[in-house]
Amino acid sequence: MPVITSKYRVKGLHSSMHFSTIFNNTVRKVKVTYDKRERVELPDGDFLDIDWKHSNAKTNKVIICMHGLEGNSTSKYMLAMAKYGSEKEYDVVNVNFRGCSGEPNRLFRAYHAGATEDLEAVLDHVLKQKKYESIYIKGFSLGGNLTMLYAGMNKNIPKEVKAIMAVSSPNFLKACCDQQTKRQNMLYAKNFLITMKKKLKQKHEAFPNQLSLASIKKVKTLTDIDNIYTSKAHGFKDAFDYYEKCSSHQYMDNIKVPTLLINAKNDSFLSPKCFPLQAAKNNPNFYFESPKVGGHLGFYYGGKMTYNETRAFEFFEAH
Repeated sequence: MPVITSKYRVKGLHSSMHFSTIFNNTVRKVKVTYDKRERVELPDGDFLDIDWKHSNAKTNKVIICMHGLEGNSTSKYMLAMAKYGSEKEYDVVNVNFRGCSGEPNRLFRAYHAGATEDLEAVLDHVLKQKKYESIYIKGFSLGGNLTMLYAGMNKNIPKEVKAIMAVSSPNFLKACCDQQTKRQNMLYAKNFLITMKKKLKQKHEAFPNQLSLASIKKVKTLTDIDNIYTSKAHGFKDAFDYYEKCSSHQYMDNIKVPTLLINAKNDSFLSPKCFPLQAAKNNPNFYFESPKVGGHLGFYYGGKMTYNETRAFEFFEAH
């Protein structure tokens, strides 16, 4: 019955859902330089770029990190895993989803919350680079749902994958998109829409017959984007078909690799359906921790590392 009583405690401004979210994702300073970038050629003719930070000492362990919506390898939470993972003798591979590395991807499609085939391609690439004995995967927000979906749906996970972790994961996609329309999330939603509409215009320019400028101008919400683009570009009927098929909550009973999910109760991005207590009680491989505070990808801990980073290394070392 791996429902974990969280030890995370914080006082003052960092207990505020908005301050915690904004501070750790914008104000926080993390200094690290990647050692190299590699381009992973994908089976469908597209590509994605990955950034490596090598361990400070010889290692046979690697952490693969998957970012959130409109993030990339320079997101603060990704940089922190590169910095502190390498200091703790892990190699770290930070994935930039299709179209997120600073260069548009080749195809009409891009990334989405259920693109587990891209995680599989990265795993295959990493295993060909070096015969790691232990591989760990960590997903953040949208990347957390993708990672959890991979853990629950995939029956052929490489034996080298020893543990998986997700943080601030929107396991029930439709309900989380509904959260973005609420007043408390208006600023976040607006920022997402600015960058996503810019990418949609790039797709229109490259594929004018598949996406019209008129439809882009009508976009008001994230669900609008998922209706006119995400669903159509990735083989779903509409946004709701995409949400239903790619939400990881429905596959948690099938998880076979030790997997930890940390979702804060005051995360304004998440709905009540994103707190899978029963799934954790039913599955000895699925560990669920839900601190009272932490915001979305926040978890300030008073030192260099956040609480979710500390817990990642604890969980990975235990497996």
